[in-house]
Amino acid sequence: MSGSFLARLPLSRSELDRDYLGRDDVQPILADPAARFIILRDGLALMNGEAELAHLTRDESPEHATAVYLGRTDIPWFALVLHPDTAWEGEWGNLRRIGSRLGELDAGLFTQALAVANWHASHAFSPVTGAPTARVKGGWVLLDSSDGRELYPRTDMAVIVGVVDAQERLLLGSNAAWESNRFSLLAGFVEPGESLEAAVAREVFEESGVRVSDPVYLGSQPWPFPASLMLGFMATATTSELTPDGLEILDLRWFSRDELRDALPTILLPGPTSIARAIIEEWYGGPLEDQP
Repeated sequence: MSGSFLARLPLSRSELDRDYLGRDDVQPILADPAARFIILRDGLALMNGEAELAHLTRDESPEHATAVYLGRTDIPWFALVLHPDTAWEGEWGNLRRIGSRLGELDAGLFTQALAVANWHASHAFSPVTGAPTARVKGGWVLLDSSDGRELYPRTDMAVIVGVVDAQERLLLGSNAAWESNRFSLLAGFVEPGESLEAAVAREVFEESGVRVSDPVYLGSQPWPFPASLMLGFMATATTSELTPDGLEILDLRWFSRDELRDALPTILLPGPTSIARAIIEEWYGGPLEDQP
């Protein structure tokens, strides 16, 4: 991965030592007066201004919240996850919208905390026995209350692909769930027993009818909405006829660099927090003008 591409991945940044050994006994760490806490509620983080998370002391923090140990810089860091109905005054930030504006520390804290909080929310009961689960090891392990088995967080791998043809045009598609003028790269989850390269070829063909070769890995970015790891690729199109699948993808277009630049007043691209935007700008050769 080039240094310039790495710099375009806001949610891959982190200053944190995750201190996995400290998860075995977090109570002394939790009691450290130097510890600082970020606050999450319903997928949002408490803010201190437009581009900084609120960093609270224990005394400033809500008492009734789930604590997740995130790790250390020179001090320990925790996330406190409030019940969605808990009232707490302040401004709240959405990671999709603000991730590219956060500093390195806050980007890593918010991304990690949201991923773990989403896992807790979907695993209140064991998927094996149906029994309630209990959080241990700083929130990084859930115990099945019926048999004591340990459950660990999962990450769902998805490939996202910049497809380029022989004329150096980029393929963009419009998803059925979006506004009709919003376009992005083709993407999809890796299936069991499938290589990343095979997933690239399959997903692109399923959604567009285009065959590709020579997938080249660019880099990855966590995407905790709710639990994905986006694996970025570029691939070369060996066919050019476009056939939208009609289910996920309703419209497909090839864009030259000039055509994409000229279309920006009328089409919407992925936001600056996404790896899709980073891949598009890697192909384009530099930043694209921000859009509303």
